[in-house]
Amino acid sequence: MTDVQHEAEERSTAQLEEEGDIAADYIEELLDITDLDGDIDIDARNGRAYVSVNAGDGANLRLLSKPETVSALQELTRLAVQTKTGSFSRLILDIGGSRDARRDELATLVTRAVERIEGGAAEASLPPMSSYERKLVHDLVAEQGFHSESRGEGSERHTVITRVG
Repeated sequence: MTDVQHEAEERSTAQLEEEGDIAADYIEELLDITDLDGDIDIDARNGRAYVSVNAGDGANLRLLSKPETVSALQELTRLAVQTKTGSFSRLILDIGGSRDARRDELATLVTRAVERIEGGAAEASLPPMSSYERKLVHDLVAEQGFHSESRGEGSERHTVITRVG
């Protein structure tokens, strides 16, 4: 069992819901400050709290849903949760469908990498990305019947795709 799996098992649903509530309060304050409207949904699954902000009537979340902005807001929200709970949070923030859009972008990257391997390359490396994005890539690669592993350290950690066996 990996450290991440062990940590996920240790997090109770109540703890994840508490993280989600704290995060939702933090994001709601941000929306108030920026004078944006949004509906906030909280979910707990796979050992993580998921907080989604969706556009309400007439809301414009386009500026907040840019990948770099979502990533920065997610880190700030995690810090806010950690400050209140005293423990590190792995919560995932989605604003205006940004996570689905990023998953689609990653699927395109994986498809191109698989095409390079099918064209004769021994392996295909993807650019560095967050652990959450690497997890999505591993799932997408497995769906296509290929193997993937993470290589590198820190901000240079990336996924390498190869044929199975």
